[in-house]
Amino acid sequence: MRSFHRTIHNPHLLLLLLPLTTNLGLLPPPRLTMSLSSSFSTITQQQNSEQLLAQVLAYHNQTKHSFTNYARGPRGLDWDNQPNPFRRYISAPLRPLLHPSDSSHDSPLYTSLFTSLPPPKPVSKTTISHFFYDSLALSAWKSTGFSTWSLRVNPSSGNLHPTEAYIISPPIDSLSDSSAFVAHYAPKEHSLEIRTQIPSGFFSNFFPNGSFLIGLSSVFWREAWKYGERGFRYCNHDVGHAMAAVSMAAAGLGWDVKVLDGLGHEELKKIMGLEVYPEFKIPARTVKGKFEEIEFEHPDCLLLVFPNGIDKFDINYKDLSLAISQFSNLDWKGEPNSLSKEHICWDIIYKTSETVKKPLTLEKSFVIDSFEKSATCSDNSYNHLTLRELVRKRRSAVDMDGVTSIARNTFYQILLHCLPSGFQEKQKRQLGLPYRAMDWDSEVHCVLFVHRVVGLPKGLYFLVRNEEHFDDLKKATRSDFKWEKPEGCPPELPLYELARIDCMELSKHLSCHQDIAADGCFSLGMVAHVEPTLRDKGVWMYPRLFWETGVVGQVLYLEAHAVGISATGIGCFFDDPVHEVLGLTGSNFQSLYHFTVGGPVIDKRIMSLPAYPGPGVDA
Repeated sequence: MRSFHRTIHNPHLLLLLLPLTTNLGLLPPPRLTMSLSSSFSTITQQQNSEQLLAQVLAYHNQTKHSFTNYARGPRGLDWDNQPNPFRRYISAPLRPLLHPSDSSHDSPLYTSLFTSLPPPKPVSKTTISHFFYDSLALSAWKSTGFSTWSLRVNPSSGNLHPTEAYIISPPIDSLSDSSAFVAHYAPKEHSLEIRTQIPSGFFSNFFPNGSFLIGLSSVFWREAWKYGERGFRYCNHDVGHAMAAVSMAAAGLGWDVKVLDGLGHEELKKIMGLEVYPEFKIPARTVKGKFEEIEFEHPDCLLLVFPNGIDKFDINYKDLSLAISQFSNLDWKGEPNSLSKEHICWDIIYKTSETVKKPLTLEKSFVIDSFEKSATCSDNSYNHLTLRELVRKRRSAVDMDGVTSIARNTFYQILLHCLPSGFQEKQKRQLGLPYRAMDWDSEVHCVLFVHRVVGLPKGLYFLVRNEEHFDDLKKATRSDFKWEKPEGCPPELPLYELARIDCMELSKHLSCHQDIAADGCFSLGMVAHVEPTLRDKGVWMYPRLFWETGVVGQVLYLEAHAVGISATGIGCFFDDPVHEVLGLTGSNFQSLYHFTVGGPVIDKRIMSLPAYPGPGVDA
C-alpha cells in the first residue's frame, strides 16, 4: 500500500502553498470455553474487518492521481468499442410513457420544494411518466459535424452513463393493469421494458399505499472504458447524482424517497432481475479481450418512493428478504443487449466491488425523519423556474468565462441548500431535500476556493456539513488556518474562512491543470470522513461516501442554473496535493470529488436538438 501522504514535487505549486505554511492441557470450565470461543470469533471478525478495510484503502490509494503519476487507465480511447450508453432488454414488452411539455405548469417552483413538499399525487401512468421525465430521461441531443450525442437530466462522468434504473411497482393502469411488475427504464425511448410480473401481495405486505421502488445499478465497463481503474469512483458519483435526481423529481409530485439500506447485495440483485447476467470471473490482472460477461450490472441501491406525510412505518427486513428470495423463480423477460465488441478488464474495480458488497443487516431500522425546510437568505437570487424547467435545462459546463461573478448572498444561499439537516441549529442528520434519501449522518464536507464572489475576499473556505466533525477537522488541518465566520454569513451556515489567498492557479493545478477550476466564481473539493466511517459502519460505506458527494454535486448543478450560471463536476484532481494544501495526513479525511460553479462559455458550433423524438443513433 502506498503512503497516503506524499511530498509535492511541483515547485510552482510549492510557491502557491507558501502563504498557507507555518509551522497447556487442562480443559477450562464450560463458561470459560464459551468465553474463549466467543473471543476467538471476535478476534477473527476483527481480523477480517481489518483485511477488508486494507483492501478498500489500497484501491483508493492506487487510484489517486499525483503530479508525477496518474491512476492507471487506457492510453487512448478505443472508439470502435465505446460502450453503447443505452441498455435494452431484447424481446421484453415495451410500454411507452407520456411526454409532458417542458414548460408545463403542473410542475412546482424549484425553490418551493426546499420549504415544503406539495400534496402527494396518486401513482398513475401520467405521474410515473412525469417522474422519469424529470429525473432520468434524455434532456436534449447535441450535434456538430458528424457527431451526435444525447444528454440526460441526470449528469454522468464523461457523459458515459453507467447508471441503469428499474421500477418495482404495484399495478399501474395502461402499464401493467392487473399485476405488480418489475420494469427497466429505457431513457432513449422514454419507455418501460416489462421484465416480469410479481406476486400481488408483495407491496401490501411490506409498504404503504401509493409507494413503489426504484432500483439503481451500475455498468462498470462504461466508465472503465475511458477512465480505467478510477472508473469505480465515477460510477458511484453517478449513483449519487441519480439518487438526487430521483429525489427531486419525486418531491415535485409530493413523494418522499428513502434508501432501503437494510437490504444486501444479493437482495438487490434478485429484485432488479440482475441474475440474468452470468457471474463474472475476475482475472488476476488487467487483461484485454472479449468479455461479454463484463457488461453485467452491479446492483447499487433500492429506493422506496412513498407519499410525503407518512411519518412512520416499519420494514421487516427478514420477511422482506425472504419474499425477495422468491424473485429468482419468476418468469423474467428480455436478454440484455451487447454494449461493446471488446473490453479491457481493470481487475481492481471488480475486486473492490466484491469487497464492498453490503450484507443483509436485519437489525437495521427504517426511520422516516420529519421533513426539514432549508434556510433562506437571498430568495431573490433565483430565477423563478419550475422544477421541470430547471432539471431539463441543466447542462455540464465545458468551459467557464473567467469573468462572471456572483453576489455574496447568492453564494451563501447556494451553500445553505448544500446543508444536509436543513434549517437546524446543528448540521449532522440528513433531513433536508434531497439528502433525506440517504440513511446515514452526513460524512462529506466542502473546501471552497473562492475566486469571484463580490463582497467576499478571495481565499480558502470550509463548509462543515456535520458539525460533530468540527474539532477533528480543525486539529487535522493546518494550524495557521483562521476558522472564522466570514462577514455577512448567516448564523445557521457553518462556513469558515481558512486563509485569504488568490487561489485561482492553485485550484487549477489541483484539478489536473484544468482552467475550468479557476475560471468560475468558485470551485470546491468534497472532503469525506473516510477511514473512521469504514471502521465504524463497515467497508460497504465506501461507495456510499461517493453517493453523498454525487447528491451534493447535483444540488450544486441545480442551484447554479437556478441563479443563472452553470457548473460541472470534476473527477480528475490530484488527491494528495489537495490534502497537502489542507494539511491533512493519513486517511481520516480524503477528497473524493471536485466541482466548479461559474459563468459558462457556450460553444455556438454545437447544435441543440429536442430530446424526443431524437436521432436514431446510440452515440
